[in-house]
Amino acid sequence: MNIFFLGDIVGKSGTSAVIKNLENIIKEKKIEFVVVNGENAAEQGIGITEKICNELFDIGVDVITTGNHVWDQKETINHIEREIRLLRPENFPFNSPGKGFGIYKAKNGYKIGVLNLMGNVFMKKCEDVFEIASSFIKKYKLREDYDFLVIDFHGEITSEKMAIGHFFDGKATLLVGTHTHVPTNDARILPNGTAYQTDAGMCGDYNSVIGMNKNNSLNRFLKKKSEKHFPAEGEATLSGLIVECNAANGLAKKVETFILGGELLK
Repeated sequence: MNIFFLGDIVGKSGTSAVIKNLENIIKEKKIEFVVVNGENAAEQGIGITEKICNELFDIGVDVITTGNHVWDQKETINHIEREIRLLRPENFPFNSPGKGFGIYKAKNGYKIGVLNLMGNVFMKKCEDVFEIASSFIKKYKLREDYDFLVIDFHGEITSEKMAIGHFFDGKATLLVGTHTHVPTNDARILPNGTAYQTDAGMCGDYNSVIGMNKNNSLNRFLKKKSEKHFPAEGEATLSGLIVECNAANGLAKKVETFILGGELLK
């Protein structure tokens, strides 16, 4: 059983690269379940649209997670109520549209839980992530409620991501960080069997500043005349990871970083 996770899709470059390559990756790597973070997939580089969601589902994506930019395309507020495969962080305020957790069926029939969480440090205000995580662990159990559990932790700082990784060790198949758009070189299996990587990186043009046009970004840092951030449009790199799962206990057997094309790997 192989699960494929792709980091934050950024703008047209990232979306096009995922659409172009995903079906072949699924076949070549024998992937049974695909999760992508799509919160930056819109052409403007912030938010996601119904059209892009449908395009991703049509090529084999099973679940789309998000983060702090989920509402930046206003249509998502209504769309997320109808589309159960589109998640927002579970620890968003109680009355937020949509859900942060769901249980889905993989191509081979296994039940996959997907949980979307967001960090508290240097992020938009949301509920205490460790309190929400504690409540989740009390309510749901690996191998009882689902065969495997994938967690997208959308956070800013490495220490918070590592802490939540250890918190879920042995209770999830995979916990992977998103949001910072740079793949970390620490993919591994934690002591109790959970696959972990601090950040999956992005699916976007790395000849940029975290996916945004580098010249415009530099002008903003230099306090020169600039525009609102907009995505770089060069060839995208796909960044993520593949987890080989142990069907006997719901934990990870093997995890490997996945990087394809663009600036990071030709």
